[in-house]
Amino acid sequence: MRAFGADFAVPPGYLNTPSMGIPPAPVAAAVAESVEHWRTGASRPGDFDEYVARSRAGFARLLGVEAGRVAIGASVSQVIANVAAALPDGTRVLTAEGDFTSVTFPFAACGHRVTEVPLDELAGRVEGHDVVAVSVVQSADGRIADLPSLRAAAEAAGAAVLLDATQAAGWLPLELAWADWVVAAGYKWLLSPRGSAWLAVRPDAQDRTRAVAANWYAGEDPWATVYGLPLRLAGDARAFDLSPVWLAQVGAAAALEYLGGLDLAQVRAHNTGLADTLLEKLGLPPRGSAIVSLEADPERVAAAGIVSGVRNGKVRVGFHLYNTADDVERVLHAFE
Repeated sequence: MRAFGADFAVPPGYLNTPSMGIPPAPVAAAVAESVEHWRTGASRPGDFDEYVARSRAGFARLLGVEAGRVAIGASVSQVIANVAAALPDGTRVLTAEGDFTSVTFPFAACGHRVTEVPLDELAGRVEGHDVVAVSVVQSADGRIADLPSLRAAAEAAGAAVLLDATQAAGWLPLELAWADWVVAAGYKWLLSPRGSAWLAVRPDAQDRTRAVAANWYAGEDPWATVYGLPLRLAGDARAFDLSPVWLAQVGAAAALEYLGGLDLAQVRAHNTGLADTLLEKLGLPPRGSAIVSLEADPERVAAAGIVSGVRNGKVRVGFHLYNTADDVERVLHAFE
């Protein structure tokens, strides 16, 4: 099918983007070409620097920040570790009840005092905490954090904020330059291969971030920091770079440039329009999110030709660029 100016080989009923996004044809082609170059000995390590730079710039553009504020990584928990490991012992971290564990585990593993509260109480409970760590959109059910209220509460309390945009970036327009740290993985709504993730660091938060996986690629000139001491890391967020997962960066470069060329307000309207139509036809109130969580029999949903996820005992579906009204009807068929 063709959607938003690109071709997708997505089967009808694929509503599992919150678990794994499907790339447009040019993204898959870029990765396939890179695999062929690798297979035939035509690749050189330095060839991938271009793709890293492009994916870094693409992620920065989606958040509304400068590229120098963005580090590359491989997963959300890995990039958050740079934040959690730098916090003083006894740091009080506030998070949403039931948030994705890649957000919360790094802080808990470092021994910090992590408190969970209901998402809708988050802004009102910031006082008395040092850091707030929360997903912009909840993985389990698609609820969206009240970021304006959270920002105001954090600024009033002097608390730092870490946002996980994994379930938001790619469909929800974002302006997150105000947050101390923003992370995201690429393999869901950003339509990139697994192994691509990013960490955006506000300049005044850089000294509160630790390069826990310091490596040659985190140097100011990576090809000049491959041997020997002393430690010499880049002066910007690239100090937190992980040595790149080459093929993942190739796909991410193409995917983020494609998404960066779209009007995300239109993408949001498309995605939430389908999701809210489904809810309304089921007699449920609209929620304005691309992710819907339903009380349904997973086997019956699968039998209706729907590819979905199951989270907290509920069927989770997500609507992205390549979904249509026919997908809504397929879900409704499972409830007949």
